[in-house]
Amino acid sequence: MEFVPELSSLSVVPPVRRALSGSPFLAAARGERPARVPVWFMRQAGRSLPEYRALREGVPMLDACFDPEMLAEITLQPVRRHGVDAAVLFSDIVVPLRAAGVDVDIVPGTGPVMGRPVRDVAAVRALPVLEPEQVAKVAEGVGLLVERLGETPLIGFAGAPFTLASYLIEGGPSRNHEHTKALMHSEPKLWHELAARLADVAATFLHAQLAAGADAIQLFDSWAGALSERDYREFVLPHSARVLEEVAGYGVPRIHFGVGTGELLVAMRDAGADVVGVDWRVPLDEAVRRLGGEAVVQGNLDPALLHASWPVLEAEVRRIVEEGRTARGHIFNLGHGVLPNVDPDVLTRVVQLVHSL
Repeated sequence: MEFVPELSSLSVVPPVRRALSGSPFLAAARGERPARVPVWFMRQAGRSLPEYRALREGVPMLDACFDPEMLAEITLQPVRRHGVDAAVLFSDIVVPLRAAGVDVDIVPGTGPVMGRPVRDVAAVRALPVLEPEQVAKVAEGVGLLVERLGETPLIGFAGAPFTLASYLIEGGPSRNHEHTKALMHSEPKLWHELAARLADVAATFLHAQLAAGADAIQLFDSWAGALSERDYREFVLPHSARVLEEVAGYGVPRIHFGVGTGELLVAMRDAGADVVGVDWRVPLDEAVRRLGGEAVVQGNLDPALLHASWPVLEAEVRRIVEEGRTARGHIFNLGHGVLPNVDPDVLTRVVQLVHSL
């Protein structure tokens, strides 16, 4: 039975946006051909930068995400250092869950860990609703960034309902998502109730960022690649589509990304994405072919190759830029996030090379 979600009554009053008429990132996201290929990196804000580690010393990750000045400074650091074409908000996909009152923490070396898994009707219905004022500090940080970024656009983001649900159900990161898949198939009504609640959370979090002035958004469905296309379309697509539809009124580019989602690219596009993120497993020209030739794509350098010798890395960057020319628009990025021990100078050099091409 197909699940048909209801749109919420959240009103969209688009703020007065920065014009940013010269932004290569926004132009490419609209399917145009800017003078240079734009580039930004997932997880560019943090981890690999020594200035980030110095600023974060002694400050828990989630505390930093709710400190407007700190999150703004961390977001700005890679823009200053690398000259990337877009900033991405320093945050985490579990931030709105924590803000709503869910018992979750980010454990170093592990990732998000829940105080108690959510696996039955009572636990699902006990999940709190996210109110906009609970993420007011994040919105304040966005406001600071809009003032300080100049002509560089800001990308806000949220976790997609499936990935948030997987963390809640499994209790933390999972290799096989066995509890999630078991609940999804054995109790589909409960699954859809949980996913609908999490779509509300994601939409509220994105509304807060967009109302504060974010110039684009990315919906991260990090673990969607664990699903077949049939399961994705039945159990996941309606809820992700609802999140993307909720923010359509802002008129900003909406990027949809997941890891290991080569078989889901068309379905993720069908959920309402303006830009489809492609991980490193599928060549960009093949991704464009699967998407029907008129796609705007983002990606897709293997993050591990940032550790390779420069001649190897340069050849990969050139190949990806060339494959991206088959798309209606191409935003250069990694196929996933920056690894913690990457040399920041290598990232800067990649940006310079992409711009030179």
